[in-house]
Amino acid sequence: MGLTRQYLRYEPAALFGLVASARAGVAFVALRGERGRYVAVPACEHVFVWDTRKGEKVLILKGLKQQVSCLCPSPDGLHLAVGYEDGAIRVFNLLSGESTITFNGHRAAVTALQYDHLGGRLVSGSKDTEVIVWDVINESGLYRLRGHKDVITQVLFLKEKNLLVTCAKDTLVKWWDLDTQHCFKTLVGHRAEVWGMALLSQEKRLITGSADSELRVWDLTYIQEVKDPDEPESKKSKATSSPGAEENTEEDETLELDEHPEERIVKCSKVGSIMREGRDRVVTLGTDRMGKFLACHGTDAVLEVFSVLSEEEIQKKLEKKMKKARKKAKQNSEEEPERSVELSLQEEIQRVTSVKASSKIKSFDLILSPKGELKMVLLLQNNVIELYNLDLSAQVPQAVRVSRITIGGHRSDVRTLAFSSDNIAILSAAAESVKIWNRSTLQCIRTMECEYALCSLFVPGDRQVIVGTKTGKLQLYDLASGSLIETLDAHDGAVWSIALSPDQHGFVTGGADKCVKFWDFELVKDEDSVQKRLSMKHVRVLQLDEDVLCVRYSPNQKLLAVSLLDCTVKVFYVDTLKFFLSLYGHKLPVLCMDICYDGTLIATGSADRNVKIWGLDFGDCHRSLFAHDDSVMYLQFVPKSHLFFTAGKDGKIKQWDADKFEHIQTLEGHHQEVWCLALSPNGDYVVSASHDKSLRLWERTREPLILEEEREMQREAEYEESVAKEEQPVVAGERQGETGLAGKKTIETIKAAERIMEAIELYREETAKLKEHNAICKAAGKEVPFPVNPILRAYGNITPSAYVLEVFKKVKSSELEESLLVLPFSYVPDLLRLFNEYIQQGSDVELLCRALLFLLKIHFGQITSNQMLVTVIENLKKVTISRVSEARDVLGFNMAGLQFLKREIEAKEEVTFFADATERFEEKKRKRKKKEKMVLAMV
Repeated sequence: MGLTRQYLRYEPAALFGLVASARAGVAFVALRGERGRYVAVPACEHVFVWDTRKGEKVLILKGLKQQVSCLCPSPDGLHLAVGYEDGAIRVFNLLSGESTITFNGHRAAVTALQYDHLGGRLVSGSKDTEVIVWDVINESGLYRLRGHKDVITQVLFLKEKNLLVTCAKDTLVKWWDLDTQHCFKTLVGHRAEVWGMALLSQEKRLITGSADSELRVWDLTYIQEVKDPDEPESKKSKATSSPGAEENTEEDETLELDEHPEERIVKCSKVGSIMREGRDRVVTLGTDRMGKFLACHGTDAVLEVFSVLSEEEIQKKLEKKMKKARKKAKQNSEEEPERSVELSLQEEIQRVTSVKASSKIKSFDLILSPKGELKMVLLLQNNVIELYNLDLSAQVPQAVRVSRITIGGHRSDVRTLAFSSDNIAILSAAAESVKIWNRSTLQCIRTMECEYALCSLFVPGDRQVIVGTKTGKLQLYDLASGSLIETLDAHDGAVWSIALSPDQHGFVTGGADKCVKFWDFELVKDEDSVQKRLSMKHVRVLQLDEDVLCVRYSPNQKLLAVSLLDCTVKVFYVDTLKFFLSLYGHKLPVLCMDICYDGTLIATGSADRNVKIWGLDFGDCHRSLFAHDDSVMYLQFVPKSHLFFTAGKDGKIKQWDADKFEHIQTLEGHHQEVWCLALSPNGDYVVSASHDKSLRLWERTREPLILEEEREMQREAEYEESVAKEEQPVVAGERQGETGLAGKKTIETIKAAERIMEAIELYREETAKLKEHNAICKAAGKEVPFPVNPILRAYGNITPSAYVLEVFKKVKSSELEESLLVLPFSYVPDLLRLFNEYIQQGSDVELLCRALLFLLKIHFGQITSNQMLVTVIENLKKVTISRVSEARDVLGFNMAGLQFLKREIEAKEEVTFFADATERFEEKKRKRKKKEKMVLAMV
């Protein structure tokens, strides 16, 4: 079938004008061996890593389509976990900048991420109210925890025990025992959403931030296992106390444990509150890596920083207080018994300073430098990153701003864009500045201050630009000097639209004062200068009954189309300003319009989400198209064609054919409302601006675009979305409880299951063919060559069973369980027989055992009731146990070898390498207990 009409595809070329998105958090990352210099920030679907010292972008971690919603660097600083709007989590290697692991489990945006202290596990919380624990090393999900009723806001691992703390908007803080995957305690001391929490004082304190100005502090006591009463120690203790007292205490203990079963692991009691300066809710609450400093901020521009005293500092303060108490006791009366001295909460957690940023803070991160300075990076709402240093050695510590990354973009939304006549320069204007960008390098070459800009154009010659503002002024700028040449009060209200006349001698403006004004360019001479300069002269005015929203000239300059607030478009003759046509049919005001190059068609885009195509000869409506899911904000024809682009508040840019009334292509990339776009004069480039603070450049390629293929791709994308939204398959015999499978059904898991099914079918066919071939050879009494399957030949003439194993090994570790869950039971008997063969050979024992146990779990009833599989299961039982014990012996031998090497190196170098974290912890614990005994003795 021949192509009736060929279009050329527009592809995304670049994203620029964005420093950071305010959607997710900011984090310090270790790069090139330095900590505290590089920060990772979200940038729509990408992650940018900025050098705060030079103000340069050093690394881009490229995403796919979904916006970044959460960031978390690993403890070793080599990896960065990134959560996305669709619930996916990708782990990036900061050395190579590539994504190494992908986790799919959440059905909504990821809102919280946290690594454990070793970096082996990652926990994620989401808008779908569920928490998932992932195994980073094995690249698979461990389990899903259910219990919260609203969005998860923070998740924390505890080092002391295998515990997890989560908080959410449902006002609850939950404690999870990860050994049993069970919620054993729920804190209900909050009246509103819990927005953040942090662990302090070596995990002895928990601090939570809610919707008020109170930071609640909770004391944590880890309860040891209850000892067996038959042990000698308990007998000794019983002997020391009276028998009656002993019985009572035993009864009390049992009562307490029965009444408070959650306090068998940890006891959590509120010890007080710290009052914030801000009266609004906590937005972010966090500590530095060492837990020495705590910081929080609300919806304003102030970051409050607190210092948390270490145990040594607390001990010193206690000793000072004791001395004072003793002196007082001696002065008052020697007979008075000494009272125990305690520090107040305000003395333990002291306010250090408040940092006032230049705009509203969206998130922050802290790091303590080796020099003893506290570095704070703030991500602001206005597309800015600020870095502050706090000198802790000063008597009154004051935060000093050391760097500010702003060069990349505007502080507010860009409302107007324009291309220069040579396709090289791009103008973007917002509420505070006009910027000129070089299209090829995407560098900002000029920044000029302006009022709130609504429309703009390049003056012919591209040496000056004109900007129309919200206050009704026209501002003329010279690009060479970057200075404001002239300001004219053009309209009494906002200047909504500006259009250059086709003869390039002047332009026309439309404003909120119900006027259309015509202007001519002229050269004037100032009193203090010799040379003439460009100026604007008001020529005539067209008074109308409604506010003017948009004005456009026809290419021959005979007609002027004016869009009014009464939902109509009126067309006038330019020379006499007489009325010619009225285009009515839109239900809401027409916000944008354009006339094609030959003057035959006019297209109008309205707030009613429709685009109408009209003939300009008689004003007849050729077609009405439902274009966007929200208001159509901008419309422009491609030069020398009847194709046009529209931009909508739904975040999409669409290309249309005005002759065939067909939708050609959708340019998806922006994550929020698209305010405006501009086409280059040659039609090769489109630039667009959005509420997500980004500017995007799209380039016309030489690749032909076929509509049927586009529709097919669209249908596939819709199918993939519907698969993701489907209910998850239920494992037979299991009830929906607190815990569940970590993964979710995706198009990748379905494809993996299909590949396994195809491999098993190929194995069946080839096995049947081989049997038939052997029978023929036996009957013929001679060897006949067996034709090898092309797929098996491509893999190097392997056997069909080896091919199934190859396919199985290629399934991603994170997708294995979900793929097996989708797999029909008719393929399971063949898989079990093959597993028996593989495990006997000793191939991939760990992977096969994992898959085998999962298949037994989900198909237990059918497998045990199948008589044909009894011998297979018996064989598997014997073989699996022996092979697993062999693998365990190998691991044990390797561990012993590594321990031996460690001791050898330590003995040779006289240095302790690979110091065990648990040993250090136990040593600290012993020291702490010793100090406590000393303090008690002194008291």
